[in-house]
Amino acid sequence: MTDTLVFYSALDPFEDWRDALTPHLGDAVQIQNHDAITDPEKVRYALVWMPPDGFFKRFPNLSLVTNLGAGVDRLVARDDLPDVPITRLSDPEMGRMMASFVLFAVLRHARDIPFFEAAQMRREWAYKHPRPAIEISVAVLGLGELGALAAKEIARQGFVTHGWPTRPKDLPGVTVHHGDDALDQLLGLADIVVSMLPLTPRTRKLLNAERFARMRQDASFINVSRGEVVDEAALVAALKAGHLSGATLDVFEKEPLASDHPLWSLPGVLITPHLASVALPKSAAPQIAANIRAIRRGDELRNTVSRVHGY
Repeated sequence: MTDTLVFYSALDPFEDWRDALTPHLGDAVQIQNHDAITDPEKVRYALVWMPPDGFFKRFPNLSLVTNLGAGVDRLVARDDLPDVPITRLSDPEMGRMMASFVLFAVLRHARDIPFFEAAQMRREWAYKHPRPAIEISVAVLGLGELGALAAKEIARQGFVTHGWPTRPKDLPGVTVHHGDDALDQLLGLADIVVSMLPLTPRTRKLLNAERFARMRQDASFINVSRGEVVDEAALVAALKAGHLSGATLDVFEKEPLASDHPLWSLPGVLITPHLASVALPKSAAPQIAANIRAIRRGDELRNTVSRVHGY
C-alpha cells in the first residue's frame, strides 16, 4: 500500500516541495496538499509549518511529523500533536541564509547605518567615523546549530565575539559564557546583542526590562529567534529612552506585527517579516526523504526534537 505525506504551510508553495521530494521518494509515498486528502487513514507522514488547531487529529496513523524549519517550539506546545517522532530541518542552506542575515544585521549596527538612514531622510551630508571590527563586541545568545554558525561568521569578520549557550559548550573563535550570572555580565560588555535563543519556559521573556537596562548605553539589539524571548514592551521602552541605539527585528510576540505597533516608527529600528532563514525545498528534500525511509525500515532518525527541551 502506498503511504501518503500530507503537506501544510500557509507560506510555502506545495508544488515546489512536492516536486523536490518526488525524485527521492518515488512511488513509495504519495505527496498531497492538506486540502486534497481524501483518505486520512493513509497519511503516515506530515510536513508542516504552523498548521491550524486540530490538524493532526484528522490523521490517526501518523508515524512521523517533520517541521518546515528549525524552530519547533510552537509545534511541540500543541495539544493535538500525536505521540510520534518529530524532526526538524537541519539544512546547510538554511544555516548559511541565517548566518548571512545575522552578519548583515551586525554590520548594519557596527557601521552605524541607522545614523546615515536618518541623515538621508533629513537630506543631510552627515559624517560619522567608522569603527574597526576589533573594537566592537558582539554577543550571540544561543549557540545551537544556527547560532553557532552565525557566531563563527561574526568572529571571522574580526569582531570580538562572545556566546551564551543554553547548555555549556565550546566554540573556536568565540568566548563562551554560561549561566544566568554570566549572561548579566555579558550584556554589559556587548556593543551588539544578537538573540538566537530557542523558545523554552526558561527563555520566555528572558530579555526583560532588567536585562535591557544591563546592556551598554547605545548598544544595539538583533532578534532572529522568537519574539516571545523578548519582553516587547520593555524593548520599546529601552528604545524610546535612548538606552538602546537601535534594533534589527525579524520576529515578534504576535505576527504579523500590528500596524499600530510602536516599533514601526521608532528611530533606528528595522523590521523584517520573519524571513532571516527559510526552508529551501531542493536542499532540504534529501534529509526529509531519508527520515521517511528510516521510519519505513525502523532505523534511527536524524534531527529529532526533544519534547522536554522544546528543541
